[in-house]
Amino acid sequence: MNQDLRRKLDRITNILFAGGVNNPITYIEQISYFIYLKLLDERENEIALKGRLGGKNITSLYPGQAEKYKWSSWRHFSGEKLLKVVRDDVFPYMANVNSDNTHIAIYFRDAVLQVHDPNILKQVIDEIDTINFSRLGSDVKGDIYEYMLTYLNTMEGSLLGQFRTPRQIRKMMVEMVDPDIGDTIYDPACGTGGFLIDALEHIMAKYSESKEEVPIYGEEWLINKYLDRLSDDEQLQFEDEEFSFDNNLKLRTKLLNELKEENKNLQTYLKGNGDLIPNWEILEQSIYGVDVSRQIMRIATMNMVLHGIMKANIKRGNTLSEMGGLTDDDLYRKYKVILSNPPFAGVLPKESIRENLPTNTKKSELLFLAVMMDQLAEGGTCAVIVPEGLLFGSTNAHLELRKKLVEQFNLLAVVSLPAGVFKPYAGVKTSILVFKRPYKDSLFSDKVATEKVWFYEIKNDGYDPDKITGGGRPETAEANDIPRFMREWKNFKNSNFKEFPGIEGETRLPHNSREPKCWWTNIGEILDKNYNISASNYKPSIETLNSEIEPSEIINNILIIEKNIVNKLESLSNNLRND
Repeated sequence: MNQDLRRKLDRITNILFAGGVNNPITYIEQISYFIYLKLLDERENEIALKGRLGGKNITSLYPGQAEKYKWSSWRHFSGEKLLKVVRDDVFPYMANVNSDNTHIAIYFRDAVLQVHDPNILKQVIDEIDTINFSRLGSDVKGDIYEYMLTYLNTMEGSLLGQFRTPRQIRKMMVEMVDPDIGDTIYDPACGTGGFLIDALEHIMAKYSESKEEVPIYGEEWLINKYLDRLSDDEQLQFEDEEFSFDNNLKLRTKLLNELKEENKNLQTYLKGNGDLIPNWEILEQSIYGVDVSRQIMRIATMNMVLHGIMKANIKRGNTLSEMGGLTDDDLYRKYKVILSNPPFAGVLPKESIRENLPTNTKKSELLFLAVMMDQLAEGGTCAVIVPEGLLFGSTNAHLELRKKLVEQFNLLAVVSLPAGVFKPYAGVKTSILVFKRPYKDSLFSDKVATEKVWFYEIKNDGYDPDKITGGGRPETAEANDIPRFMREWKNFKNSNFKEFPGIEGETRLPHNSREPKCWWTNIGEILDKNYNISASNYKPSIETLNSEIEPSEIINNILIIEKNIVNKLESLSNNLRND
């Protein structure tokens, strides 16, 4: 995304914020409406062109008299006329379009225009009208939306923590489960769609003739690194230079290779345009997400649209409830890949909980894990972030769920995350569970599905665990355990999960040993410990050297120190009396 696009987005943001639309969620929702209407207008122009060229079975979104609702039919209006047409005509029409476009109707259902000043609305429409989305690749359109989502970082932590998962963690989890074409991919608490977008980008990169390696810190970070290498005079010319930087893959690749040479811990991922994807429809129909908030559902949907998924399977609903607005197909469909960071807080009334979920708990984290276990297809893989308490909690609900997890599923790994990974939004300690559902013919009544569990402790995730600046944690690119972890994971995966990296859990290591990063334990140990699957419970210990000083000598030293303290206090007291 070049500087010109960034400037336009910043101008739109400043216009809306100045006009009173300054809640980041509302801002993104409102701008999403306008982008969608512009995208649909561009698509309609393509349909009209195909019709003129003899195309058949082409259904217009705006047939006959409805053409007046097209973006190009009203975008030149101004004042109260523009406001009235958009609010009272366009939005209601979009919410009731023909059956061929139900995904559009669902998106605009209950949509409310929050821009009440016609002058503000006109400025926003004019800015968006200058962007020709049809000429932008899906990667650039995706970057536009990711850039907009950065404004969520200005939200209150308690709100933001509900649906934002740090990119470095999302990218790591997606790479671990390695989704592919034909896999159904699901997030039962999808938020803004981060996991689904990352899974989509992962598949697109797999099926691209050329692909680019990108740092997790994003485009701006790479540009700043580029600027650091320029002289003062060269930096003055950056406005011209940036255009060549944005469009020069060779230059960006060279710079990134230099940065990786300087820092072996730099975390990156691959991006591509998906030009080798054999059937885009299959990919489009395989991605599913649910969120309880209609606003967030709209944001996730637009995120998918701008990444090329026009008919996204994103629904508003409560995954945990029989009365959550989802169909039976939604509630009982099986998925090959599940990726999620569900909400940890909150409880559900017992009467509202789905009948196939545990009835002895109302905790959302337990219920969400139960949903994922239930909806994971045979041979499928799930990676989910859970609060640490779920791994060792002693209630019957905790024990029964963990028992089912290790006995009926193959629990591959428990990855302990840093305590500060969700700061400043939340300080809860978390871990990632990665498990597979075995095929039925591989299960035996006298044998549990899990034989061993691999544990890995990530202490650094590429961001400072303690400092908070500008609404987030500053980057520490040199301190990141994730690249090393992924190398170990790939070796583990290449062995078909038979060769466990590290050493056996609870091993006692010599006093001069390095602290281990990973270890494993047999299922027997886990059963003996009440199905406790916390990584720290099995971490190998390092022996400490016994002191060679005699106890009597230690006591004498302490007495000498105490006497010195008493003498100094007495001296201070005498001086105060003399004064």
